[in-house]
Amino acid sequence: MGMLSGAPAAAAPATVEVYKSPTCGCCAKWVDHMRAHGFNVNVHDVGNEEARKRAGISTGLGSCHTALVDGYAIEGHVPAQDIKRFLKERPRAIGLTAPGMPHGSPGMEGGRSDPYDVLLIDKQGGTSVYSSYPSSDRPGSLMRLK
Repeated sequence: MGMLSGAPAAAAPATVEVYKSPTCGCCAKWVDHMRAHGFNVNVHDVGNEEARKRAGISTGLGSCHTALVDGYAIEGHVPAQDIKRFLKERPRAIGLTAPGMPHGSPGMEGGRSDPYDVLLIDKQGGTSVYSSYPSSDRPGSLMRLK
């Protein structure tokens, strides 16, 4: 319809390939978060160690699931809004990570919310803060440091 009406066609949503454990509930909640934000998600219940290694993400930056989207790696509970921004900016990088399993991040909601950073992983494996979430904030109220 977009082309016929003179309006530009909407871009197709990105497809995210997620590698996770078949028994991880927080990973499933993160997948739901991604779908709720317009991403197509294919789930591979095979664990994520091999996917993380192939993507070039060190164990120290690891989490419970690894996602691949549009040539980038997303490690752990990174909020969808950061991934959307990242895919628009298209930096020369491996991807983004929310190391560990930060309480209060998408998929890890509950009674506690800890401060955490989403890190950009550069092509050499170094990191810089991409966005920061104070303990009282949720992903809807982002404090950007970059």
